[in-house]
Amino acid sequence: MISFSLRCDGGHAFDGWFRNGADFDRQAELGLVTCPACSSANVEKSLMAPAVSTAKRKEKLAVAATAEQAKMLAQLQDLARKVRESAENVGDKFAEEARKIHFGETEARGIYGEATLEEAKGLAEDGVAFMPLPSLPEDQN
Repeated sequence: MISFSLRCDGGHAFDGWFRNGADFDRQAELGLVTCPACSSANVEKSLMAPAVSTAKRKEKLAVAATAEQAKMLAQLQDLARKVRESAENVGDKFAEEARKIHFGETEARGIYGEATLEEAKGLAEDGVAFMPLPSLPEDQN
């Protein structure tokens, strides 16, 4: 996971956590990264100091979250866990299966999996409702 300092076109500064730089780019291009203050989707990375990873630094990062942030992370982890438990993992066939469900070609059911940026754009253009499943710290263990 990597934390980026972000800024919207309204001048609001905030932080965002992403799996990597490419993940931020994909989400921003799809309009999924929005400002928490004004909901603008015109968001860019801003200048930030590099973080050097050391054992001591990791320990500080682990305790840096506020109680409210820790509660939100736990809720996201619980949501992701519930989705995975109650839906079918269709792997790299996600876009194909989501379209079949959307157009009534197969039974409606909860699914999750992987899609390329191009596939996600195509789903959005077809009006298929979907959302990215967050990659959380526990996923990296």
